[in-house]
Amino acid sequence: MKRWKKIVLLLLGLILVSQLPFIYRRYRLGQLNAAIQVLNSERAASQSDHPFAEYRGVIHVHSAIGGHSTGGFEEIIRAANLNHLNFVVMTEHPSANINTAEMTLKGMHNGVLFVGGSEVVSAGGDRLLLMPGNGEPSVGSQSTQAVIDQENNKGGLAFVAYPQEFHSWEVNNYAGVEVYNLYTNTKKINYLLLFFDGLWSYRGYPELLFSTFYEKPSAALAKWDEQIAARNRKVVGIAGNDAHSNVGLSLGDASGKKLFEIKLDPYERSFRVVRNHVLIEKEKPFNADSLLAALRDGHSFFSFDLFCDATGFTYMAVNRVEKKIMGDEISLEDGVRLLVNAPVKCRIVLIKDGQRVGEERDAINKEFAVNERGAYRVEVYLDQLGAAFKDRPWIITNPIYVR
Repeated sequence: MKRWKKIVLLLLGLILVSQLPFIYRRYRLGQLNAAIQVLNSERAASQSDHPFAEYRGVIHVHSAIGGHSTGGFEEIIRAANLNHLNFVVMTEHPSANINTAEMTLKGMHNGVLFVGGSEVVSAGGDRLLLMPGNGEPSVGSQSTQAVIDQENNKGGLAFVAYPQEFHSWEVNNYAGVEVYNLYTNTKKINYLLLFFDGLWSYRGYPELLFSTFYEKPSAALAKWDEQIAARNRKVVGIAGNDAHSNVGLSLGDASGKKLFEIKLDPYERSFRVVRNHVLIEKEKPFNADSLLAALRDGHSFFSFDLFCDATGFTYMAVNRVEKKIMGDEISLEDGVRLLVNAPVKCRIVLIKDGQRVGEERDAINKEFAVNERGAYRVEVYLDQLGAAFKDRPWIITNPIYVR
């Protein structure tokens, strides 16, 4: 055999060997996909006698009018419908020339409730999500406290965005914290690995490529718990999709023709990964006012529905005279029982003031008896998805405050 042929064969062999890990990762994604299908097929029906109606949706969404995105309104509405969402909270960046909060999607569109909001940067560099929005160009010249006060004065909500970059934790009266941010999580991407993962897995399992870099937001959870303890008041936690439809990897020629593209966050996919589930009393209408009121009260949890639809999950507290849900306060009385009910078997972890105090494996429901005051929230895990999900939560609830 000629020398050049040997070299070619050697190079081909090396290329094949280098691809074996990615071939194996595709195989594992196939296994994960099968496990997810089994989980969703095993979901139990939600409780019809629950006094609250459950609405699922996404928060922190951008369109082209706020920059950093090429996404249009029709694309966003279509993605919301394909994901069977009930609501979308838009958070446009302000512009020097137009009021983006006024121009973005608002009201009902094709059966989906849209709330116009803003993502603003204060004079000190802190980022806040405002609901409803403040698209005035001057908002960026105000202090963080002034932005929060202005939003509160008009009956809106101000959430701390990107808590890992937030500096002004001494401010008061913000509604809560964006505990998880999908865009922040994508910063964990190794683009070289993503390229080869994409070659093998993008066609078959584009959504599940997220699972290769999904991480628990441990630092943000710790900061959230810390703020609740330090302020001794309700601090609401939400998840942000931070959807721009602009994260991925592509190769193209000078004409703009795409030779290869992996787009990780088209709206349809971003809306599928993580969602906020909000509880509103059944007798109340579903509109922007009732949605924002429920978020203000912390009557919500967020879940990574990519791995299993969390619809029907409940977390309640009862004592001798009261029954409360996540976000509420309840009197300790002679003891409180915390009741967790999930649509599939899972591992239920109880967190008190940031510390793990209880756990139940392979359970659909669990009752925790508590005799101490504190903020009790729940994290839920799907161990049946494999060892990689041991420390990756499926559901994170708002606390119940035992006083």
